[in-house]
Amino acid sequence: MKNLRNFCIIAHIDHGKSTLADRLIEFTNTVQKRDMMHQLLDDMDLERERGITIKSHAIQMQYPKDGEIYTLNLIDTPGHVDFSYEVSRSIAACEGALLIVDASQGIEAQTISNLYLAINHDLEIIPVLNKIDLPGAMPDDVSDQIIDLIGCKKEDIIHASGKEGIGIQDILDAVIARIPSPKGDPEAPLQALIFDSTFNSYRGIEVIFRVYNGEIRKGDRVKFLNTGKEYFADEIGTLGLEQEPKALIKTGDVGYLISGIKEAKEVKVGDTITHVSNPCKLAIQGFEEVKPMVFAGIYPVETSEFEDLRDAMEKLQLNDASLVWEPETSMALGFGFRCGFLGMLHMEIVQERLEREFDMTVITTVPSVKFKVLTTAGETEWVSAPSELPEPNLINIIEEPYIKAQIITKSEYTGVIMSLCMDKRGILKNQIYLTTDRVELTFDMPLSEVVFDFFDRLKTISRGYASLDYEYKGYEPGEMVKLDIMLNGEKVDALSAIVHRDKAYDWGKRLCEKLRELLPRQQFEIAIQAAIGQKIIARETVKALRKDVLAKCYGGDISRKRKLLEKQKKGKKRMRQVGNVEIPQEAFMAVLKLD
Repeated sequence: MKNLRNFCIIAHIDHGKSTLADRLIEFTNTVQKRDMMHQLLDDMDLERERGITIKSHAIQMQYPKDGEIYTLNLIDTPGHVDFSYEVSRSIAACEGALLIVDASQGIEAQTISNLYLAINHDLEIIPVLNKIDLPGAMPDDVSDQIIDLIGCKKEDIIHASGKEGIGIQDILDAVIARIPSPKGDPEAPLQALIFDSTFNSYRGIEVIFRVYNGEIRKGDRVKFLNTGKEYFADEIGTLGLEQEPKALIKTGDVGYLISGIKEAKEVKVGDTITHVSNPCKLAIQGFEEVKPMVFAGIYPVETSEFEDLRDAMEKLQLNDASLVWEPETSMALGFGFRCGFLGMLHMEIVQERLEREFDMTVITTVPSVKFKVLTTAGETEWVSAPSELPEPNLINIIEEPYIKAQIITKSEYTGVIMSLCMDKRGILKNQIYLTTDRVELTFDMPLSEVVFDFFDRLKTISRGYASLDYEYKGYEPGEMVKLDIMLNGEKVDALSAIVHRDKAYDWGKRLCEKLRELLPRQQFEIAIQAAIGQKIIARETVKALRKDVLAKCYGGDISRKRKLLEKQKKGKKRMRQVGNVEIPQEAFMAVLKLD
């Protein structure tokens, strides 16, 4: 155990975590030269295309130093705020972390957020200044920022470049010197934490775990404490680039377990593995529950594919534990699922993964957040979809979730960012100058305003410089109303939304205009209306396609023509009462892109 080190790499998005991980793997000869490629650990097509890490990836490396061989378990984590749950799980399985800061960009919001996660778990932090080879690098300024943040000495900061391979040996030496080896009792009953799992269609569910106490052998009979299920350890091993089967995994090490588990529900991330014959007394604590921030409905395009979608969601949840879902029905779309996501990017990624990995074409409804409704009868109801909202006369107070948003930006963009946040009903709480040209703004904002396009607009107006991190704050009363969209008097529940009263008119008007462009013209007129309760606040009309019934009347009396037109008018009226309007997928997505 004294030669074992478990550590993860944490940083803000785009500060070079995956590139640095590539260099560490290369330097320790974990992978043959011919198998080496850029972003080696990111094995999803989606990650490579977008150049972001979505999943944490674990890999084991061997590093010889001073005549001894050290085993290093490295976990590369995502940087985006929407995948912070992945980071918290990786941190729970480590004793140390490399905190990477881009020498040209300095400390950003997610750097601070991930750092606090690591400090709360008492990890040893090794600061690394990356990208020092860039012409815009400011090593001295950024070093001062790091010293202010974590209170280390200047000589503790390692200067490196993932692209050029500078400072890689210093990082490995620091990992061995500074990060403590795992603590644990090899003689105690087995106690291992599940921190990830994946689905393999040939071998069932693969569980990735970290052993805290005791050891696990191939063929042992093991038990998962939370679910109470028992299995045989058919295959265990460590995670190189490929899985490497082993006969024994000892205290402090990270490994995988295959035991032919078929049901996705039987594996819970954060569960404890122990032996059936000699179980441990307590489950491992300190694993936080995921807090979804954005709720949206996901529906199969073909209603017959509902069960397939359920299977796909279960398998996806194994690999992405921050996805929360439950079945729901909609008048317009049939059977589907109400899903909780950690943010808009997370929602987009889940939709893409369902399409790529499971061949499911899905419709996503308007995202919303969870509201707390206090009724006149004195009861509390939780509402996560507009269709669940009680009638206005039964509502006493509606409370909406607020977040504490922390925005770090260059000082020249302070004005535009403030006006954006005020526009989104934000309240400025604090403004701190970190350096002469970097400001940290703290706002209290309603989550429902942040859900849609806030992050995109923030990036646009600050030319990509502003970084956002947020934490959940609590519920506060708000003037919320339900905005219904009606087509020919029929409410379309998938387009309804719960919005603030001050914004309802503007929202309804823009949505009606957008739908008028997107709905295909029919043989009859379509009235698009936005309503709050019984009050219509906006209306647009999609004109009917007219057939020329007067074509056969050349010349002749006007009364003949009028008779034909009246006959056509009656037919159109009847058609409008009977005809139903097909709504294309773009119309559901239009709500997201109202600007």
